[in-house]
Amino acid sequence: MKFLESAPERYDRGVELLSAGRIAEVYEQIAEHVAAPGRRVLDIGCGTGGVSLACAARGARVAAIDPNAGMLEIARAKPVPRDRGGDVEWLELGLAEIEDRFGEATFDAIVSCLVFSELSPDEQAYALHMAQSRLVAGGRLVIADETLPPSGPRRLWYRLRRLPLVSVTYLLTQASTRPVEHLADRVRHAGFEQVEETRLWGDTFVIVHAAREGGNG
Repeated sequence: MKFLESAPERYDRGVELLSAGRIAEVYEQIAEHVAAPGRRVLDIGCGTGGVSLACAARGARVAAIDPNAGMLEIARAKPVPRDRGGDVEWLELGLAEIEDRFGEATFDAIVSCLVFSELSPDEQAYALHMAQSRLVAGGRLVIADETLPPSGPRRLWYRLRRLPLVSVTYLLTQASTRPVEHLADRVRHAGFEQVEETRLWGDTFVIVHAAREGGNG
């Protein structure tokens, strides 16, 4: 989540403010889609580790990557729940380094939370291509991010209601955020199957889950 990486020590507080205290629920929903004992999960842009730790709590073995050393330092200081056999390997890696670090069909699932809104369209396409090649057949993809309500009036109300919260967050973190649109369509265009989206918080947040082709459904 690049808009808070200038102040990693305040990342968790900033995300809590932006989500009105609901971001932990998103971490849990992502983990519910993909994590189980022994499953191999790649967390792209893990930040301070919220999704990675939620997956590990369900027994997954997580490769958590982020290019920001400060974010990873905070993540590494958090206890990893290992009672179900889960584990996390924290790796200082960027999106472009996935191809060199991990072989094809390495992961049962790939997750990314509050990252795609900070990528250009070309970077999003590249990330989805990497996800396709690094997932096993039938492997699961889950992406979660801010989005805009579908209608004009609701979008205006959303922006007006959100402005004070964004202003407070900027004062704390010296950064801002922007929503992503048409995420499910981008995932379909990349060749994923069983694409579904769940909208939360009055259509202002979306969780897209899908599968790489070749599974049994």
